[in-house]
Amino acid sequence: MPMKSHSFRSAGLLIALTLVLALLPASGASGGGGVNPTGEGAGSETVPGSKAKLVKGRAIAPANAPRAVQRVIAAANKIRNKPYKYGGGHSRWKDRGYDCSGAVSYALRGAKLVSSPLDSSGLARWGKKGKGKWITVYGASSHAYMVVAGLRFDTSMVSGNGPGWSKSMRSTPESYKARHTRRL
Repeated sequence: MPMKSHSFRSAGLLIALTLVLALLPASGASGGGGVNPTGEGAGSETVPGSKAKLVKGRAIAPANAPRAVQRVIAAANKIRNKPYKYGGGHSRWKDRGYDCSGAVSYALRGAKLVSSPLDSSGLARWGKKGKGKWITVYGASSHAYMVVAGLRFDTSMVSGNGPGWSKSMRSTPESYKARHTRRL
């Protein structure tokens, strides 16, 4: 008999806990939650329109952007304060620092657009030729960066000494190849 009483009590607690959890905001809704490179738990904080906004060095995804774009931005935000490290992000996704192509690869991995890190030459061949609507990766043998929803994610010409966002675009020599993924 005590066993049944205990079972009913446990079931009641489980139902109460489920109801409380259902009333809490979704994980990452405030934009402060962590984001892993697979895009799970991508923050849902957005700004109106189709252009990302830069706030204190962090990109806020546009509300009109596809979920994949929001996940790329969330992943890039996670590593934006990491230091520059040559080869960083190539032997493992989570690293102490990132180089240019490691940072771009990490961000793309946020939406599962790459399965393994690419070097800058690999990013110059990634996806399809030309600029994308939401994401354009620029790759050459010496450097790589990307533009996502109107903001540049790069390891050079940004504040700090590693990956970061900038509103300013850079001149891109002809040796850089603009690449995009079909739907973005």
